Amino acid sequence: MKSDDRRDGIMQWLLAEGQASVDDLALRFAVSKMTIHRDLDELEQSGFLRKVRGGATVQSSARFESDYRYRQKVAAEEKERIARAAAGLIEPGQTVILDDGSTSGRVAAHLLDLKPLTVITNNLGVISALAGETGVNLIALGGQYSKKFNGFFGLVTDAALASLSADIAFLTASAIQGAAAFHQEQEVVVTKRAMMQSAERSFLLVDRGKFDKRALHLFTPLSAFAGVLTGGALEPERARVITESGAWVSVAG
Repeated sequence: MKSDDRRDGIMQWLLAEGQASVDDLALRFAVSKMTIHRDLDELEQSGFLRKVRGGATVQSSARFESDYRYRQKVAAEEKERIARAAAGLIEPGQTVILDDGSTSGRVAAHLLDLKPLTVITNNLGVISALAGETGVNLIALGGQYSKKFNGFFGLVTDAALASLSADIAFLTASAIQGAAAFHQEQEVVVTKRAMMQSAERSFLLVDRGKFDKRALHLFTPLSAFAGVLTGGALEPERARVITESGAWVSVAG
């Protein structure tokens, strides 16, 4: 097996299982542990996984954001409830921004009943889902493509956003600490902030698993959003901290 094919195989297994040991990977691909270590080093440097003691994982950490394919599977039912609630805030004829998040991506499936709409996005999944749909004016933000996030980022993306104006934006975050949203990747944070600047109102879509997690970069205080949509009731103390900050939280479903 060629090294590229083996690394693709390693990623597919990790995306299915979440993590794996070096011993298991060496046995599965019939190569030495040293070869597996080299493969994991290469994949880690490319940002697709993080090495842990004795193996590797694609699960998020304070400094690592999971591959979008893994994030799509996590809390899928809850994210679907949040996406339906988000779509309920949209009116036909509006201009909507959707970011690169897996929850934002689920909103796209609910937009076809709300046509006509203008949709601005850097999310390749949303672009693919809405391209060619009658009644949807799709504006795909250019920029540098990120395979890990399945979206577009960078100077070109942010310049395009600066020239656009939207009614409503739906954004996501990696973690909620106290009454603020965080993300591991600074380039992603810059684009999300630009989206907020381009929209009259912005809503944060975040499943309950994101609360009390840690991530490296401050995105924005929760009070900057018109609302925070989540998929289940928050613990009383957590809810108190957020509401006292001035943020509004709604539980989808």
